[in-house]
Amino acid sequence: MSGLVGALLEAWAELRHHKLRVLLSLVGIAVSVAALTAVVALGEYQRQYAAEQSDRYGGRVATISVSGMSSDGSPMDWDRFDAQVMGAAARFDLSYISRVAQTVTLQVQTPDWVRPVPATLVDPAYPVIHRSTVAEGRWFVPGDGDLLAPPMVISFPLWTALGSPPLASHPTLQVLGTAGGTFPVVGVTPREGEWDNNKQIWMLYDGYRDRVDALPADTGVIWELWAPEEITPEVGALLASDVRAAAGDGVEVIVNRTDWGSRPDAQNASALFEIITGSIAVLILLLGGLGLVNIQLVAMRQRIREIGVRRSFGATAGRIFTAVLLESVVATAVAGVVGIVLAVAILRTPMVLTLFGGMQDLPGFPVRAAVTGLVAAIAIGALAGFLPALVAVRARVIDTLRV
Repeated sequence: MSGLVGALLEAWAELRHHKLRVLLSLVGIAVSVAALTAVVALGEYQRQYAAEQSDRYGGRVATISVSGMSSDGSPMDWDRFDAQVMGAAARFDLSYISRVAQTVTLQVQTPDWVRPVPATLVDPAYPVIHRSTVAEGRWFVPGDGDLLAPPMVISFPLWTALGSPPLASHPTLQVLGTAGGTFPVVGVTPREGEWDNNKQIWMLYDGYRDRVDALPADTGVIWELWAPEEITPEVGALLASDVRAAAGDGVEVIVNRTDWGSRPDAQNASALFEIITGSIAVLILLLGGLGLVNIQLVAMRQRIREIGVRRSFGATAGRIFTAVLLESVVATAVAGVVGIVLAVAILRTPMVLTLFGGMQDLPGFPVRAAVTGLVAAIAIGALAGFLPALVAVRARVIDTLRV
């Protein structure tokens, strides 16, 4: 151990003595390590971003979807099926369950005319399961179902069509027809892009059902249940069995997962992105290491007399080999640390964070990325120092002293 510590101190002293040579040789290594570290970290960010985008459509990990359809083509009794699903789900003590019904159209009074607007019927757990965000106001909360006038969340284009009233003024939406009434608007969803002109309403499922005798004939209902991932296979199988037993032979029950964790193709695409970009960064790192080898060989020829003097005073071949090798390893380790700090600084700039705008759970700088960058720097240092160290060991003492 003392020999290793002595070799490290000796290597550090040599690096301080040859500052300019070290600086020139390690700029490329530091940049390469920064690129490799940033690629690994970006892979983590990309995976989280893709997962959250998937959550907005398929639900969080792990979301179980339950739906049904009549085996003989007759209309579904959704109220009866609702009771059967909720009864089966009650045994698992799940906190987040939402019904989702689409193909419902409401007649909405706007400043210009009465226009049909598609509505999605959901429960308060829906925005939690889907990581739903708002540009203004809020999403549904559990107590909203107890209000006499259930609130609504509308899309940004519909809000614009209504004149963009500030939500602090408690604007309302006038709905005509069988489900008609005056509903407070509590939230506005953000636009998907400049092209988004989709006017849409989100309404509480029970708030709609309290106003109509039955759902429209072409409306389908899906029950989404957010369950802990470790018990999801068991929950899914038991839930399907219980609902099928309660529904009877006249209803075909469909139970599956819709979340990111059930889509290996999406995860494979993220892994492929990291492999491709990581391979490019490793190639850059190897090219930087090749440049370091050339510089170290040139420097070794200049230091060959120094090596001969040390050998003549009793330094063993192993000590010489270790000292020269550790010079390269210590230098690249320092360059690796600099590269990691540079990568952290770059990934925290507003320009990079903008690429992942809207991400709710921005991960901290991944430890895996830092470890990968540092290990890569040390490995390239060992490879770059091996050949110069071998040259130093094989040089004969008498020849080195004649130089």
